[in-house]
Amino acid sequence: MVWEKDPLVQKVCELYDQISSLESLKPSKDVNMLFTQLVLTCMPPSPIDVTKLCKRIQEIRFKLIRLCGEAEGLLESHFSTILGSYENPLHHLNIFPYYSNYLKLSLLEFDILKKHCSDYVPNKVAFVGSGPLPLTSIVLASFHLTTTSFHNYDIDPSANSKALQLVSSDPDLSERMIFHTTDIMDVTYALKDYDVVFLAALVGMDKDAKVRVIDHLAKYMAPGAVLMLRSAHGARAFLYPVVDPCDLTGFEVLSVFHPTDEVINSVVIARKVPTTEPTVENPKLPNKCSDIDMFSPLLNHVNLIEELDIEDQLS
Repeated sequence: MVWEKDPLVQKVCELYDQISSLESLKPSKDVNMLFTQLVLTCMPPSPIDVTKLCKRIQEIRFKLIRLCGEAEGLLESHFSTILGSYENPLHHLNIFPYYSNYLKLSLLEFDILKKHCSDYVPNKVAFVGSGPLPLTSIVLASFHLTTTSFHNYDIDPSANSKALQLVSSDPDLSERMIFHTTDIMDVTYALKDYDVVFLAALVGMDKDAKVRVIDHLAKYMAPGAVLMLRSAHGARAFLYPVVDPCDLTGFEVLSVFHPTDEVINSVVIARKVPTTEPTVENPKLPNKCSDIDMFSPLLNHVNLIEELDIEDQLS
């Protein structure tokens, strides 16, 4: 199929033209309307493979992901400021328009984590790219991992300042939510302390940047620790970067989940393999990409598509 002539691709390109011509991506009637149209266009399950798009459409996709990331950051900053004005910000999280999506995504990620780590509760979790409104950490800490400490990493000091304001009035989360203002690429041996590391979808906006972060985590995470990544599938890859399981060198990919409801992000879970020093014969750390059996959500009508478990295949 010539994807460039596909009505969905043409609609995405039209919306890109309109979004890229906006004077500002701060929340407004026009901004909200255009991004809502974009999400609704890309949300339905689609067989589109963004890697097969021509160079022009690939460039539009790359620019669109950056625009989405900028708009998402501005939206979160806007609502974090509003929430921070309340005496108890955590009591008002539902004013954020996508709060219900975060509840569903966090429950999905917790269920996936529980399936693969059923023998222990994580003691320390890192979230890389937590932003000014760290809803995943807040929801997981509040409802699912109620004794776990969460170390939130963001390169932006203002984002961390706003995020800290949200939890500072809560006697429990203020003790278990820690914020670090630093580039994760500068964090080395401290990564060995975490049982689970979450990597936000917009950390590493292109493939090369994403792979550099993943390789860094593979170098310093503890053997057996779990890496949770957010990816995108089908037309949703116009909104977020795609994580190719084959790029998870140094990790054993356990499962990949593609939601087909309003939860946009796919979820990839992988486990750090025992460290093997690269050699001439084996210049890269191992992964088990070739063992993953992928299939399309178009073949299944349920809201959650689970790709075959590596562990199940090997048993």
